[in-house]
Amino acid sequence: MAEDDEIKSLRKLIDKILKNNNSLNYNKLKTAGIDSADNVTKEIFTSRVPFTTKSEIVKDHANNNPFGSNLALDQYQYPKFSKTSGTTSKPIFWVDSMDDWNHMLDAWSIIFNNAELNPSVDRLFFAFSFGPFLGFWTAYEAASKMQFMTIPGGGLNSNGRLELLADTSASVLLCTPTYALRLGKLLTDKYKINVKKIIVAGESGGSIPEVKQKISQLWGNVEVIDHHGMTEVGPVTYQDQKRTSYLNMLPGFHLAEVIDSKSEKEVNYGETGELVLTTLKRSDNALLRYKTGDIVEKGNIKINGIDTLTFRNGILGRNDDMHIVRGVNIFPSSIDAIIQKYDTIEEYRVLVFTLNSMKEIELNIELNDSSVELEIIKSLSNDFNSSLSLRIPIRVVPEGTYEKHEFKAIRWINK
Repeated sequence: MAEDDEIKSLRKLIDKILKNNNSLNYNKLKTAGIDSADNVTKEIFTSRVPFTTKSEIVKDHANNNPFGSNLALDQYQYPKFSKTSGTTSKPIFWVDSMDDWNHMLDAWSIIFNNAELNPSVDRLFFAFSFGPFLGFWTAYEAASKMQFMTIPGGGLNSNGRLELLADTSASVLLCTPTYALRLGKLLTDKYKINVKKIIVAGESGGSIPEVKQKISQLWGNVEVIDHHGMTEVGPVTYQDQKRTSYLNMLPGFHLAEVIDSKSEKEVNYGETGELVLTTLKRSDNALLRYKTGDIVEKGNIKINGIDTLTFRNGILGRNDDMHIVRGVNIFPSSIDAIIQKYDTIEEYRVLVFTLNSMKEIELNIELNDSSVELEIIKSLSNDFNSSLSLRIPIRVVPEGTYEKHEFKAIRWINK
């Protein structure tokens, strides 16, 4: 989005918020001394308006049960309901007006177009259970609106989904990276699969080169396309067509900042920081300067002559996921990148505990071949030592110990 258009969208959002004087957003603008949208610039907005945190939203929803104070319309004008997964805090109910919902469908149309999908050729298979999570709901409705054949895989087990995937000759699979790996490991010659592309979301794994490569190989060297978004802010990025390890901001949907977690100042290009988003188009239940917790490397690319934020290797991790072990910063993605090199590891968990007042971790793994146990432990230990400069205790547990996930995998456990 051109800067002039971005400012116009921001001022329009501010005008709407200032009419709702009982909202969390209204109080943030008043605290910033903003009584009118006139003459507001990006610099004024980002230097004066306080950040919004997830804990604030949880508190606001509790005090204004059940959907919070930021609704710009009567609550009965919000026909779309979803719920956050609650992996890092109490789950949050989220509602959308039809205008906001349709904007998210527009965002998915950009994702599909950049993935070079064609309704005349492609059939889309959605391999996830259609529960209350925003997940791929908007993707499903956007695909239907674009007249793709949309095949829902909800309610089926993994083998049932593979059978339906084969029987319908679907060419595009949509699911989380974890579930793409799980389904890929179940593939046999009996399934005549026609999948050419896999679009993943819901976890950071889609931009981890080792995970992406593993998914591709399991499915016969298909193209794996990443995307990321959040229930609170909707779809955020799409994969760059030429630089497949980069995610680009969707144009016009958010005012984005990347800040240093300590100074809370904007970082320079090439530096990492936390992604902060203001929802410009999803304005009937907006968020101002929302600290997403997503850690990215800030970059810049011109698209159609317009400067666009881009993130190398996608979402590098989350603030609340980072663990400091013996002075080393560890994100789950760094462990996952190493694990995916081993075909014999079926599932794993990382146990987090405190020993002598210091945080420690232990890796528990399931193997599909017990004869290689000693070899795998030795090799993993060497990988962790060379990549992270850490010696991590590794224990083999019986196969089938851990639950297999189809949505967001929860593999880090606090003891």
